[in-house]
Amino acid sequence: APPFVKGVINLRGKIIPVIDLKERFNLPEKEITPDTRIIVVEISSQTVGLIVDSVTEVLRIPKDNIEPPPPVTTIEADFIEGVGKLDERLIIILDIDKILTKEEKGELASIR
Repeated sequence: APPFVKGVINLRGKIIPVIDLKERFNLPEKEITPDTRIIVVEISSQTVGLIVDSVTEVLRIPKDNIEPPPPVTTIEADFIEGVGKLDERLIIILDIDKILTKEEKGELASIR
C-alpha cells in the first residue's frame, strides 16, 4: 500500500482504507488531537476514509460562489477544484477524484 495509507477501519461490516491527506500532499505532519476526524468519502466508486485535522461544519456552497483555483497554493493545483467564498471566508475545495493516481486507486482496491 502507498505510505500515506495508515490502516483500515470497519464501517458497518465494510473494510475501508484510511488515508492521511497531509502525507499524501507532502504537508508538515501534525499531531493527532481529540479534534482529528476521519471523513468517509467515495473516490471513483471506492469508499475511503480521509484523516483530517478537524471538522467544524458541513457546508453547501453555491456554484456561483466557487472560483477557479489560484495559481499558487500549498497543495498542488491539480487537486483543487476551486475556492469557495462564503461570507468572509475562503474555502479550498478539493477535487476528490484527483487526489489519488490510477495506480494508487488500484492498490487501495486490493485492501480488504
